[in-house]
Amino acid sequence: MNNISAVLICRNEEKNIEECLRSVSWCNEIIVVDSFSTDETVKIARAFTDKIYENEWKGFAEQKRFAISKVNCEWVFSIDADERCTAELAKEIADILREANVSYNGFKIPRKSFFLNRWIKHGGWYPNYQLRLFRKNSATLSDRLVHESFLVDGNIPKLKSDLLHYTVTSVSAYISKINTYSDLSAREKFKKRKMGYVSLLLIPAVAFIRQYIFKGNILDGIGGLMVSRFHMITKTFNSMKIWEIQNSTDNQPK
Repeated sequence: MNNISAVLICRNEEKNIEECLRSVSWCNEIIVVDSFSTDETVKIARAFTDKIYENEWKGFAEQKRFAISKVNCEWVFSIDADERCTAELAKEIADILREANVSYNGFKIPRKSFFLNRWIKHGGWYPNYQLRLFRKNSATLSDRLVHESFLVDGNIPKLKSDLLHYTVTSVSAYISKINTYSDLSAREKFKKRKMGYVSLLLIPAVAFIRQYIFKGNILDGIGGLMVSRFHMITKTFNSMKIWEIQNSTDNQPK
């Protein structure tokens, strides 16, 4: 069987990290890269691996590149602290890697996401395939500030078993996450899109209608309604922050 390393980047994830690492304890090694947590994250992680590295935060992509550089196995399984590898997924991966010559460089995994313990099936939330299983020497990372992704050459088959994603456990925590992510997104996009009165007025409203009606979140009940509302809030924050950057004194003609 081909060897596989689980990799995780984290900071202050004491509520999540134990169940996350337990779900990948079948891997040959576990690499944890921590950004100087102030809670019990590192202490909990030590129960699962001695390969824990402290690294100053320089962005999602850079932190994951650092984590991959510490891997000793041919194959990598990348997981986030709020995700869990199911027994079915672990078996499916093991069956694939049992082959002497795997003909692909990576595999996409369906991700089953939960909003306040409700599985959201529509609006692009499921199956939401993620490239998380790949050969170490065949993968690169996109340079996006947020929603970075792994890239490999060639065909990328899709696995059948789910990766569980407990993305939203409280409204307050999700608002904080939206605030952080919209900062990064605005920094990426402020040079590409001019934001004015009409854009600020229409973008959030159109985003809600598209998500709730046309992408089907209406079929997910109150969870789908809340997800669509948060999608609208995300677009609102992002649009306003783009406008703020574009109209700041640092971006005005000298």
